[in-house]
Amino acid sequence: MAAYLDTVPLSGIIRIRDMMYSVADPFRLDQGDVSFDAPDSVKSAMTRAIVENKSHYLQTTGVPRLRELIARKLRDKNRIPIDDPDDVLVTNGGIHGLYIAFRALLEAGDEVIVPDPQWPAAAGNILAAKGVPVVCPLREANGWRYDFDELESKITPKTRGLYLNSPNNPTGGVLTRPDLERLAAIAREHDLWVISDEAYEDVVFDGEHVSIASLTGMYERTIPMYTFSKSYAMTGLRLGYVAIRDATIRDRAKKILFYTASNIASVVQFGGIGALEGPQDCIEAFRTELRARRDVFYQGIREAAGGVFAGEPPAGAFYAFLRIDPAWTDDQRNPATLRHNSAMSDSRSWRMAEHLIKRGRIGCVPGVDFGASGEGYVRFCFARERKELSGALDSMKQLFGVAVSSVSGGPGT
Repeated sequence: MAAYLDTVPLSGIIRIRDMMYSVADPFRLDQGDVSFDAPDSVKSAMTRAIVENKSHYLQTTGVPRLRELIARKLRDKNRIPIDDPDDVLVTNGGIHGLYIAFRALLEAGDEVIVPDPQWPAAAGNILAAKGVPVVCPLREANGWRYDFDELESKITPKTRGLYLNSPNNPTGGVLTRPDLERLAAIAREHDLWVISDEAYEDVVFDGEHVSIASLTGMYERTIPMYTFSKSYAMTGLRLGYVAIRDATIRDRAKKILFYTASNIASVVQFGGIGALEGPQDCIEAFRTELRARRDVFYQGIREAAGGVFAGEPPAGAFYAFLRIDPAWTDDQRNPATLRHNSAMSDSRSWRMAEHLIKRGRIGCVPGVDFGASGEGYVRFCFARERKELSGALDSMKQLFGVAVSSVSGGPGT
């Protein structure tokens, strides 16, 4: 029996999602889904594919035209020295990319250093590949970036790789070019692989996005991975990709891809072609509106919560990862509910999440679900419609008894 899967935790995000479905008229600030619609170039390409009956088996690694476009994008935009579209494997979204990468790389017991806080799917997929995630804290005081001496202290003879996620989910921290150069030097010195999750590459408000695989000599030891979800508002369509130069690792990943999906949904792949062939102005339009929503949400949270939450606006991604005032208490907790899960009763993050959901209809994710360093924080997604953000803040105002100004109005309402 696959008892090792018992060590793979089911993300608390699933529990939160179930809770939200039990709430009438919720404010869905818990899920990392943009409110924008996919651009017309995507929709028309998918419609055309259906009309033309492109609903049959395809190449396992992806439609050749899509892989050609992805390779060109990786060269021109990400500055990754990819010579051959055969390096590209199309995946069923970002999580699937993580799964095939870690299964292709890891032997049982291999260690991978992961950030803390980090997206639960990273550690979960390492564990599913029988690897060992080794956490290295990100520091709020350092813009949610690494202490590199601390990171190097985590390396052992069993360390196989580094998992990077910049911009980071949930913190919004963005690794700088000097950060990545230092990480590249560490990877070369210790002969480590780098798994670089760049799902939020187009959601950077402050600074720049740099692909570590673009640095000299790093593509040979880096698996960069991307998704269409955030850049083109295609979250539900599940389309992503990885690039692997090493032929042995790529062949292993291709096997995992075949045995988990055969090929990615044909119509969705043609939608990806439409995204890359079509106008790219949606990316900047999305980023501009997300920056505006970030700013109005942080202004609103200061007015709505009366000091219950604190934290600086993120440099990237679209999450507010906010520290809970240690003085906050929930005197209206439901003991029966909390007894059902002792971890929840011991966690300030979970108590706040339950309070906001049950009392305010406000979705959020407890910070501790992203790792031990997230205890005492909660994550809100500000990529929702301004009307929904305004409603959540008004509800928060009532919950905490503080006046708040509406954040509705302007573009995107």
